[in-house]
Amino acid sequence: MRMIRTRTLPGTRRAIALAAAFGVFAAGCTDMYDDARIKPLQESTFYADGQSSRPLVEGTVPRGSARTDEHFTTGKINGKFADAFPVEITAGLLDRGEDRFNVFCSPCHGRLGDGTGMIVRRGFPRPNSFHSDSVRSKPAGYYFDVITNGFGRMYSYAPSIPVEDRWAVVAYLRALQLSRRVEAGALTSAELEKLSR
Repeated sequence: MRMIRTRTLPGTRRAIALAAAFGVFAAGCTDMYDDARIKPLQESTFYADGQSSRPLVEGTVPRGSARTDEHFTTGKINGKFADAFPVEITAGLLDRGEDRFNVFCSPCHGRLGDGTGMIVRRGFPRPNSFHSDSVRSKPAGYYFDVITNGFGRMYSYAPSIPVEDRWAVVAYLRALQLSRRVEAGALTSAELEKLSR
């Protein structure tokens, strides 16, 4: 007896392979869809405490957010606002602070820190002047904390201004405050001449 060979078309083989691959894929997706998953903050019977969200492991630090120096990262020492700076005050730091102050702070506080920024001229509420006695008497850490966390109508600038630049802004702010209180006799002749221009 003679065998008759049948030939499968090249397209048919490809169609069979694709159908098999799709079947395996679809079965995997169904398993994932039906998997017992828990939504965040959903009640759970799996854990003894009934919570689906698990507490962080002790000592966990968010990536890029290690706060090993309380003074540098919060402006506080032992939980109280520090008046000392955790960075060296240099001309470069003050220049950087002036630049960041003009970009982020002057729209509300004005370039002189007197609360007459451009948005105030447009009708927004005026912030306190940095030169008033009550504001000037605040420690440096207080200003750092306000930049970091916001205060009143002012929102947090932590996402926009890195820690180092926040200290630069505070240093420049102190320089602005001191500039209003310098006696003319304390200035050199070159500084007096520069002021007269």
